[in-house]
Amino acid sequence: MKVIRLETFIVNVRYLHDEVSSRIVRSGVTEVIVKLTADNGLVGWGESCGNIANARSIEEAVQYAAAFVVGSDPWQREAAAFNYYKRGTWDRRIHSANFAFAGIDQALWDLCGKECGQPIYRMLGGALREDVDYFYYLWRGAADDLVRQCRDGMSRGYSAYYLKTGIDKKAEEEMLEAIRATIGPQGKIRIDCNEAWTVNQSIRILREWDAKYRIDFCEAPVAHDLPESLREIRERVPCAIAANEGLGREVDVLRLIKSRCADVLCFGPYWVGSLRRFHTLGHLAHLEGQQVCKHTHGELGLAAAAAHHVMLCLPNAVDGNQQTAAHMVGDILAEPIPIVSGPKWGRIEKPGLGVEVDEDRLAQAREAYLRNGQFIPYRRHREDGVKLF
Repeated sequence: MKVIRLETFIVNVRYLHDEVSSRIVRSGVTEVIVKLTADNGLVGWGESCGNIANARSIEEAVQYAAAFVVGSDPWQREAAAFNYYKRGTWDRRIHSANFAFAGIDQALWDLCGKECGQPIYRMLGGALREDVDYFYYLWRGAADDLVRQCRDGMSRGYSAYYLKTGIDKKAEEEMLEAIRATIGPQGKIRIDCNEAWTVNQSIRILREWDAKYRIDFCEAPVAHDLPESLREIRERVPCAIAANEGLGREVDVLRLIKSRCADVLCFGPYWVGSLRRFHTLGHLAHLEGQQVCKHTHGELGLAAAAAHHVMLCLPNAVDGNQQTAAHMVGDILAEPIPIVSGPKWGRIEKPGLGVEVDEDRLAQAREAYLRNGQFIPYRRHREDGVKLF
């Protein structure tokens, strides 16, 4: 089997509600879809992360890989990756390279799985669990709106509830009070500050909030550039600490694992460029007694399925992994993935990624991008409550 063609499609899919954090205000997802066609007629699909300031740059980085992918054997994925990063010198532009190559890697895995008739998780060594659990993403709002969202989540069987914080402490305390009162003592509350706090703020606020609301873990309270900052917080607060923003390279993940600055590593294949790297680093974290939470940058079903295969295989996967499928207006897949409507996603038994693209929906999502441009991660309206400068 040889790859004979590489194609890319930038697509837009809107959120049901705007996503607001201390870093972004975004109305939907813009991704770069990768299609690889083989000489035996098989087609492999992948999803490169375009949810940055310039999706076109990621598409160009994917197209650049044609020299190393077209004409190659999909089973030689590591050779294609080595050539792309080293001979193509993308190892000096590593974050863009990882976001781009992740979709190529998924499409190569998809081709291999389809050729041998096996789902990816079996090719990774087999599943360690029957299903993976995902979180309920709470949209910021008034207390009564948070109550309504939590009741909806409880009716669907969710156990972990996730809230963006780091914007307005008083408003967030009202939200957290409503969440805890609604989901009861057994539900998990997770917060993500997107590096908005200082070390001192993190320690004071997390001690206070954990005493009042019992926080399961806090993701990215401070910048990750110095692991010592995260480690100081971890040693002085009762709740667990999750690292996220500083996991953009293999060496960064390894550095944070060895520093023991976090209880949970929150990342995914597009952070480190491939399913193999994500799988390997997840096992390394396990050896250090740390857990892995699958991160979402805002993704569609292809990337969600690819990461799901890995999470089925990791011994240290948390409950309440991240997803946005439940909050998308649609997708480009022929059938919705299970986490559109609930927290559980079982083993995928169809070959490759185990999901199929609906090319009519793909064309519609591409037209939406061509018509409106990409969903940028910021706005200049003061009412968004997020400062630009």
